[in-house]
Amino acid sequence: MDYKDIIQTEKGALVTGLRCFSLPLILDCGQAFRWTEQNGDWSGIAHGIELTLHQTDDSLLFLGKSTEEVREVWIDYFDLNRDYVEICNRLSSDPHLKEACSVYHGIRLLKQDEWEALCSFIISQNNNIPRIKGIISRLCENFGEKLPCGGYSFPSAQTIASLSPDDLAPLRAGFRNKYIIDAAQKVASGEVNIEALKGAPAQEIRDSLLKIKGVGAKVAECTLLFGFGDVDAFPVDVWVRRVVSELYPDGLPECMEGVSGIAQQYLFHWRRNLSA
Repeated sequence: MDYKDIIQTEKGALVTGLRCFSLPLILDCGQAFRWTEQNGDWSGIAHGIELTLHQTDDSLLFLGKSTEEVREVWIDYFDLNRDYVEICNRLSSDPHLKEACSVYHGIRLLKQDEWEALCSFIISQNNNIPRIKGIISRLCENFGEKLPCGGYSFPSAQTIASLSPDDLAPLRAGFRNKYIIDAAQKVASGEVNIEALKGAPAQEIRDSLLKIKGVGAKVAECTLLFGFGDVDAFPVDVWVRRVVSELYPDGLPECMEGVSGIAQQYLFHWRRNLSA
């Protein structure tokens, strides 16, 4: 367990003793698209639940939430049971990863809803983060359910499957509309059976996701990593391909085995910001 305790306070549930945890790095690194920051608080919606968070050093306050909800939902979502200190120590046997971990050890992988991750990374293709966020926001506002504090849930595959690409015109997602519909129809029909795929071998999940129009290797790998929670999945885009070819022309270091997806996040943000 990578945190010490959960305490109920007047303001909400407080998780203490966190290490390797940074809300800005986790929520604004391009793995999830429904979080915003205002005056140090981060607000978003995941698993159909609205949440506002505040981090102070090694403590994380879940505003207005109970310890029970934190244990049931948010411990897994923020991957708080995984020992990232041990992972960083192991990765630091490689000099490049040692430098990346020293700066970006606060990144954690979010365990997102599988359908939402799949749909989000279909939308992310040939796109930038502000535009991705805008499309997803419009998708939820047009087709999700209104939540108690005014936000909207992520629409289910069943809801989207009943629509046509023209129905998605308000999203301004362009060519991605037909891919979103195809994904929703295959998930809703069970042709891509997300429930059955949970816990399945990674290659079986990849093969199933690749049946969807517009889903290639990168989207499938992102869905594996950020949706199905396979921390060894390794999405490759232009930046990652460049990093690997420059730093590891003879292959990835052995210390990444089993946690390649986590290592990739550290390397990606370290190398990208070095070049910025």
